[in-house]
Amino acid sequence: MTMDCVENRLLTSRRALLLGGASFAAWAYLPKFARAAGGRDPRLVVVILRGALDGLATVAPVGDPDYAGLHGSIALTRDGPHAASMLDSFFALHPSMPEFARMYRDRHAAVIHAVATPYRDRSHFDGQDVLESGYAGPGRVQSGWLNRALETLPRGERVSSGLAVGPTTPLVLRGAAPTVGWAPAALPQANEDTAMRLVDLYRHRDPALAGALTQGLQLDKAASGDDMKRKPGSAMAQMKLVARGAAKLMAADDGPRIAALAFDGWDTHANEGGPVGRLAFLLSGLDGVLAEFESGLGERWRDTVVVVATEFGRTARINGTDGTDHGTATVALLAGGAVNGGRVISDWPSLKSASLHDGRDLKPTTDLRAVLKGVLADHLGLSDRALAETVFPDSTGTKAMKGLIA
Repeated sequence: MTMDCVENRLLTSRRALLLGGASFAAWAYLPKFARAAGGRDPRLVVVILRGALDGLATVAPVGDPDYAGLHGSIALTRDGPHAASMLDSFFALHPSMPEFARMYRDRHAAVIHAVATPYRDRSHFDGQDVLESGYAGPGRVQSGWLNRALETLPRGERVSSGLAVGPTTPLVLRGAAPTVGWAPAALPQANEDTAMRLVDLYRHRDPALAGALTQGLQLDKAASGDDMKRKPGSAMAQMKLVARGAAKLMAADDGPRIAALAFDGWDTHANEGGPVGRLAFLLSGLDGVLAEFESGLGERWRDTVVVVATEFGRTARINGTDGTDHGTATVALLAGGAVNGGRVISDWPSLKSASLHDGRDLKPTTDLRAVLKGVLADHLGLSDRALAETVFPDSTGTKAMKGLIA
């Protein structure tokens, strides 16, 4: 086992230490625009994929002449028994994501490729710290960029509900003060205590869902024995259940407008698989998460943006165990009725040897903070000053990407 994999296994406990012992967060106010007569009532969901997503396998640059040779046995193809879905003449989507492909065709989903945070090393823990804190380097702060964004929103009607979260709440939505958001820490490898917190939470709002979740957890426990033996199918089912519950809560008039979910398991050093295999199972689960939000939010979906991000990408060339090692640039995904979609947005750097970052990775050409700033500015109305000074400190030179919201 590599040291990278050992580090990835320790992430949950280390993240819990970073966050302190708090197990609850509250959303105390609805933003004013949520009660504006005839106005928009936007929802924002941030989905963090911990472990580093292979962006070249998720949205494959099949039009790049060097792609197939680098990704070898796991490369996607335009045709064949498991053909990728062509998004345009150059990029193709993994066949395990038909719901995202449909949203893309409906112009309610978009891809930003060759994207990365400012972090350039390959530690999962530090990479996730940068991704979720919003700072340019690791170890700077114990609050998250989304929590700081929420604190800048105009406060409207006070509500009394407090929603339970687990001890590994995503850092992105952590802060000292109560916030407007809800951050369930439900992961495919979540412990039973965290899972039961979700059951208790759903029991009051949706007894049927709570029952289904309880049954699913019991079946998963019986089938897998322990966390290290979990099967991809059980992880997929849990991802969808978590999204279903979050969507039902967010669809309510008095429900949270903001959610942050984190899913582990994306560290594909070995046996990653191409159109079928381990990564395909995970991407199918992610596709199901997006579909659950769309169906569960109902009419609220039209005012929703879901952002999917990961700490860094993976190497352009596969390794000796048919996997990929820690890399740099990857993809960010946007979905929702408020997304100006049907586009792959990329300043493509090419996969020629001379163009690779450190001679091994897809070169980043877009700062992820530009994408997040664009969503926060045009979807939630945050000012450039707040984004540069409070949400993403010391990022004045990184301008918000325009045109992401319909």
